[in-house]
Amino acid sequence: MRSRTSFFNATLLRKNLSRFWPLWGMAAFIGALFPLTLAMQVLRVPGYVMTAQELSSVYYSVLSQVVPALSLVYAVLCAEAVWSYLYTSRSVGLMHALPIRREGLFVTNFLSGMIMMLIPYVVCGGLCMVVSLAMGAFDLQSLLVTVAGVLGLSVFYFSSATFVSFLTGNLFAMPALYFLLHFLAPLLDWLVSVLSQSFLFGLWSDYSGIVEWLSPTVYLTNGHLNVERFYQDVTVTATDHSSYTRSVLQAVEFHGLGLIGLYVLAGLLLVAAAYGLYRLRRSEWAGDVVAGKYLRPVFRFGVSALAALMGGQLLYEMFFGNLRGNGAVTAAVPMALCLSLAGLMGYYAASMLLAKSLRVFRGSVAGAAAVVAGCALVCWGLHADIFGVTDRVPALEEIRSLSISTADNSYTLRPGEDDALIQQVRTVHQAVVADKDYAQSMVNQDIYTEDTAYTTLWLSYTLKNGAQVERRYPLYLTRSRLAQEGTYEYLLDALVNSREMKEQRLHLNDDAYTISGGSLYVDAREEGYDLGSRESAALLAA
Repeated sequence: MRSRTSFFNATLLRKNLSRFWPLWGMAAFIGALFPLTLAMQVLRVPGYVMTAQELSSVYYSVLSQVVPALSLVYAVLCAEAVWSYLYTSRSVGLMHALPIRREGLFVTNFLSGMIMMLIPYVVCGGLCMVVSLAMGAFDLQSLLVTVAGVLGLSVFYFSSATFVSFLTGNLFAMPALYFLLHFLAPLLDWLVSVLSQSFLFGLWSDYSGIVEWLSPTVYLTNGHLNVERFYQDVTVTATDHSSYTRSVLQAVEFHGLGLIGLYVLAGLLLVAAAYGLYRLRRSEWAGDVVAGKYLRPVFRFGVSALAALMGGQLLYEMFFGNLRGNGAVTAAVPMALCLSLAGLMGYYAASMLLAKSLRVFRGSVAGAAAVVAGCALVCWGLHADIFGVTDRVPALEEIRSLSISTADNSYTLRPGEDDALIQQVRTVHQAVVADKDYAQSMVNQDIYTEDTAYTTLWLSYTLKNGAQVERRYPLYLTRSRLAQEGTYEYLLDALVNSREMKEQRLHLNDDAYTISGGSLYVDAREEGYDLGSRESAALLAA
């Protein structure tokens, strides 16, 4: 009789659940506290009522704000439990000596972890359903949406934790690598943005959010799981026959199940990749920080890059912080040196972790040279602005809206309504870009006399493709250049003091603004006056 290949072992499943019961048992106990607290509130407060819509709002708020962060932490604990045998030579040898193929081990342990992920949610959700039925606030649709969201997020987070479990052979390295990979995108975004500000005039944002979707916890909790609530004003008559109006929640909608579904697909791909890594994994890799020789260069140079970006900029601030924003070679060279020094420290620290030894300097010249060359190349590329970031001025047909702030006033312009003003703002922007070396040198010298003034020009373009281009220019204005046609001072003065911009400041001919009142202060008398709508309208017309 031919033997069959089994992809599941019930005995191993029961063993995992019984062995790690304190983990899922404690999580289930903590989860049960919340519906029990609600039940005690109902019993303790006579007449306490919660409608189905209000309870649905609570479900959706927890799903959008709490479940992603909670699943992020709980998933790594479950993954460390079921895959812990991979991290010591004795346990991995024992498990691989059992009459269970690796396919069976993988599927059984993965299902064990998923069951441990879901038990606390099942307990908490079951008690919530009982309480809602007792209160008469049960809503099937919100319950199904919440269950689908929790199930999808659990699958994704445990799948990602499983994938990371097979990248390393060290029990302590696994959670560090897991959290690093989950927050690597926003971390790199911030580090690169801060570094770029040292070289690119006008760039000021510390975080762009372009690749935030690569960090699911940040992306999901940052408004992409949206709860929409609909209220209606209802007149209530009190016991003393007086009446008042209050807003009553009528309906609640959750938006984001499609996004959760995309992350579930990504999680399934990670599971497939984890299974592929398990097929190639050697038992001898137990205890190694990185499992597999092909991943070692990635780890070594990845740690070097992070150390360079973080430690290098810290060293620069400590010793050359007064040069930040200079944009000249005097700033680029020290930055390259600081990045290289921190990058080398990261390179050899990673090498020591991989080799489990301090003797890592022999034969490391080529790798160290690559780190230094990479740091120098990054600084040169930013200094030369090879991507043309500082020179970019969006075309009119690309713009959906344009926000501008200068001279203590803010404006929002839209194509089709303010085309002439948008083109005038673009002309000012182009003049600043063309004369950026002069503008930057004035800021660095920080010279202020009777013939100079200081202002800030802030521009935020929202493009039709959803992207944003934001610039902030600190500008010194001189009296001589203010009268010179073509300079950014002349063009900015003409823009701010144009009749069209004055109308924008005062919201003239804008139906969205209605004059209801105002105030007037006379400096000479040091007196203030409150104005009615007619007085305010007369003052505005003047």
